[in-house]
Amino acid sequence: MPNYTFDAPTQPFLPVAGSELRYPVRRIFCVGRNYADHVAEMGGSTERDAPIYFTKSPHGLLQSGEDMPYPPGTQDLHHEIELVVAIGAEARAIDRTAALQAVWGYGVGLDMTRRDLQGVAKKGGQPWDTAKDFDGSAIIGALTPAERFQLTEEKIHLSVNDETRQDSPLAAMIWSVPEIVANLSTLYTLRPGDLIMTGTPAGVGPVNVGDRLVGKVDRLEPVTTRIV
Repeated sequence: MPNYTFDAPTQPFLPVAGSELRYPVRRIFCVGRNYADHVAEMGGSTERDAPIYFTKSPHGLLQSGEDMPYPPGTQDLHHEIELVVAIGAEARAIDRTAALQAVWGYGVGLDMTRRDLQGVAKKGGQPWDTAKDFDGSAIIGALTPAERFQLTEEKIHLSVNDETRQDSPLAAMIWSVPEIVANLSTLYTLRPGDLIMTGTPAGVGPVNVGDRLVGKVDRLEPVTTRIV
């Protein structure tokens, strides 16, 4: 066994719905500005040739049901509900017609965002890292294997304290799941353990200490958290 200078971090993982299996998380990719209504509310443009990506550390992952501590350095923490795609096979420069063959399963996640820090970064033409990648910034529910879930006409929904904040058909995504997986595979070699958070619809907004969030996609396990 390697003689590390300190105890190695535990492997981040997500539970698998209806099973004792665990899905080990390797990387977390995120798609930005993937719903036209959200792009409009953020004052952006949908004119682009490919998806926009950023990443989150897998060690910032929270599982559904865990409390999320309000993060430091912000006065404007926002929720963003997203469909999550879990990769289960190596994929490198694949065609979109074959992209779903690389998908192991699906889940529901929250891309939590320090919106004030993102605003500063945007104005300065700087990266979004501090706004998007922090402890607890990716909250994801149990994964459902792809053989038990096929994308058809599902809706994605988020409530805060039982009040609807976000509600949209997944079909409103600018870039579909096969298009995202295929395009991302031209930039990285995707491997089992990689997650893709596919973007959020309109309705993003602030949350405060004590708020309870419940996110859903039809026929998938929900994601829940409480801000503490």
